[in-house]
Order: sequence, then structure tokens, then C-alpha cells
Amino acid sequence: MEFTGLHSTFPQNSEPSLFDSPVERYLKARQSVQRFTVTQLGLAMFSNESSNKYVVHSYNFFLFPSFGVTDVEFTLSASSIRFLSHYGFDYNKFLKDGIPYMNEVQEKILSQHLLAGSWKVNSALDRDVLKKAIDEVTCWIASAGEEETMILQDLSGYQMFEVQLVLRQALQNVWTQPLGDKEVMVKKVSPQHRQLLENSRYDCCQKELILLSARGFTNLFQTLVKAKKPLVGHNMLMDLMHLHDKFYKPLPESYEEFKRNIHNLFPVLIDTKTVTKSLWKKCPFPRVSNLLEVYAVLCSSNQYPEDPACPVIALASDCSRYAEKKSPHEAGYDAFLCGSVLLKSAHLLLCRSTDDAVEADPSFSQYLSVLAECLNKVNFIRGGVSSINFCGEDAPCQYPPLLVVHVHGWPGLNERQIYQEFKALCRFDVRQLSKNQFILLSNKFKHVRRVLRDYRHHPHLRVSVYRHWRDSPPVSCLLQVSGIVALWSLLAFVLGGAPCRSF
Repeated sequence: MEFTGLHSTFPQNSEPSLFDSPVERYLKARQSVQRFTVTQLGLAMFSNESSNKYVVHSYNFFLFPSFGVTDVEFTLSASSIRFLSHYGFDYNKFLKDGIPYMNEVQEKILSQHLLAGSWKVNSALDRDVLKKAIDEVTCWIASAGEEETMILQDLSGYQMFEVQLVLRQALQNVWTQPLGDKEVMVKKVSPQHRQLLENSRYDCCQKELILLSARGFTNLFQTLVKAKKPLVGHNMLMDLMHLHDKFYKPLPESYEEFKRNIHNLFPVLIDTKTVTKSLWKKCPFPRVSNLLEVYAVLCSSNQYPEDPACPVIALASDCSRYAEKKSPHEAGYDAFLCGSVLLKSAHLLLCRSTDDAVEADPSFSQYLSVLAECLNKVNFIRGGVSSINFCGEDAPCQYPPLLVVHVHGWPGLNERQIYQEFKALCRFDVRQLSKNQFILLSNKFKHVRRVLRDYRHHPHLRVSVYRHWRDSPPVSCLLQVSGIVALWSLLAFVLGGAPCRSF
């Protein structure tokens, strides 16, 4: 997927951090998903046509929220817009031709309004289009004879339904019918003829057909859910959250409920980032993580020297553009890369697990077996766990030890300033522990060693390995209080036990 933004800057401290637990990260990401929308979704369907040959149909869907009965608000991130523009994203297709979609809650609201006849148009642009259409029809109908027709042109998307619903509601002696994708025919009819047409099962403005059109891409989403096929992505947590929020239900507050819902929708998830990490552990594989770079390495002859069993991936004849041109960050191309990386990685792991003696035509079920430890484990970027397990407990990360920074003679430092201080040397996430103490967390042992070495004699910053019993403010406070109590108890015992002298 491509989005109008990734990480919301509101509220503060909403960016991902190594300190984040899965619950904390989910709540941060939930705020972002609620603010941003999906601009493009790519879908690549891999079919095992014969032996080890897979044929791919890859598609791009430009999406735009369905107006329904309430206007939809979403945020644009300047950095995301510039990023997509750099890769040639077509914003005209997104804004003008984007396919509508809605989740179950929005559909229920729209259905209730259609049933009650309380339809209203919320978009200012659509109101202008409707005003123009009503003016044209009103001027025409005054002199038109019964059964005469006229054509309204240049209507787009949902305007096709809105124009018809409003005209039928406003004028009792007209009937409407769509012509193609952008035109509506208006006919002058008698009240009796109008009543017959309204009860016809061929009426394009029946509630069910309006809902079908308003659901748009959601219809395809529901088909994917019913198919129960493995769903493959790369670093796909945000994609899954948007799938849930935009096409299923608004994201719940509960992290565990989100996991259950996704697992029910898609019982088999495969994150190629998680698969890539498995390759790093089991094969002499370069430490590349970018999807296009992983694909390039897997396609090189170094990985599969003259291996006839290696999966052959061919783009379908009507989807062949990606065979000739790389299109990174175009959703359909990235989907094609995900499926290709999955198959090639699985084959490489299968070769390693069988000492390179792979049978002539490995089946996809064999590939799933060799990927068993990766299934339903979605990569967790810079956080307290390495992956989110959608069918079990999340396993914690094995990070280097925490460091604690004691500040002396440098008053008023905050987390941002501490981060900037260490940024040139290595990357740490920072949290303030007390007025003059900060915790540093890195995911690389070499960074921890470097900081301990280079800051050994710093005049203002003393860096050491964090010890909970020594550095935790509550524990330190408890020890101090315990020490004072123990001292007073000792004094009381000494003074109370001293012999009295009489004079």
C-alpha cells in the first residue's frame, strides 16, 4: 500500500521507539492510521500453473474514500507526498478516479440513510455538479414532451448516483438511467410510468446497487477474505492496520482484539521482512533489507547456480509492464516483488534444509513447511519485540544492555539534546529517568561498546550500564528511606539500651 502519511506528529512522542511494547506501538500506529488514508493498493496474484512455474497477475488500485452520507477527512504528510511524487505517483488518478471504499460501520450508516430516504450531499464539489445538473434538467423539462430524453455528461464516480437520487427526489415526472461511466440519461415520464419503473428490479438506483458501488474496493477485500489464501507483504503491520480500519471495522482500542480480528480475516500471513531475517541466520545472505535489493540478490546467479528446480516466475501477458521496467513504490510492483521474494526465499531455505538435494518440482505446501517459523509473524520495526505473532504470544527481543547517562554541571538537558549529543556517534533511543539521568537503548552491541569507551572521561556525562537496583529512581528512593529507617532504628537501639546513671 501507499499512504498519505505514515507517522503522525500529533500528539508528541508518537514516533516509533525501541522502548515501545507491542501495545504502545499499536496505539501510536492506530492514531496515525485514523489520520491518514490509503492512496494506492497493489495486488499480485500468483498461480502455480505447472510444475515450478508461477504466473503473476499484478494490479494497481487507486483508492479514494467513499463520501456516502458524511464527508471523510484525512491528513496529508508533506514528506510522504514528496516521496510519492519523486517516484511518479499520479495524484490525478487518486483524486479524480480513485475507487471508493468503506468499512462496515460506514456501510451501516449509509444503509440506514438510504432506507430512511434522508440522503444528502456533503461534498461542495458535488453540490456544484448537482446544481448545474438540476438547472439543466429544470430548463429542459418545461418544454419537453413525454418520453423525451436528455443526457447529463462529465459525471464521475459517486456523482452518477447522487445526481440520479437528487433528481428523482426533486422532480416527480423524470426518470434516470446511467449510460456508461460518466453519463446519465434523463427521461420525462408520467407519474404512472414512474411508479412502474421504481418497482422494476432493473432499477440501477436500488439500495443494494448503491451500496455495491459505494463499497467499491471493499467488495474485492471481502472476496480476498473469503478466499483464505496466504497474504504476503513486506513490513506489513501498517498495511494490516489500514486493511482493518478502511475495509473491515474501525481499529479497536485493544491490541489483542486487533490481532484476533486479523487472524480471523487472514489465517496465513507471511511478512517477507521476517523471511529475510531468517535468511540472514541460515544462509550466507547479504544484510540487505530493502525489498528491491532483496529481490535483486535472490535473482542473481550466485544464489541459484544452475538450479532447475528454482521457481520460474512469469508475468501474465496482460500484466507484463513490470517485466520491462522497475517501478519501486508503485503498489502493484511492490506486491509483485513480495510474492517473488517469498517463493525464491522459500526455495533457498528448502535447499539449505535438505543439503541442496531438492526434488525436481517442490510444491507450494513444501515452501510453506520450510517457512513454518515465519508464518503469522509480522516484523516489528525498532521495538520491544522482534515480530508480532498473530496466532500466539509475541517473543521479546534480545537487545544489548541499557545505558544510563548521569549529567553533571550541564543543567536543563532534555531527551532531544541527549539524542543529538550521541547521534553523530551512533543511534540510540532516549528516555528521561530523572532530572539528571537518561536511559539509552540501542539494538546494536557495537554502539553500546563504542559509547562506553568514548565517554569514559567526559567532563559532564558519565555513562554506565544500567542497573535496576542502583539506577531506578523508585528503588534508589526505597533504599535511601530504608537506610534512614535502619539508621534511626540503630540509634534508638543504642540509646535505648544504654544503662541509666543515678546521681
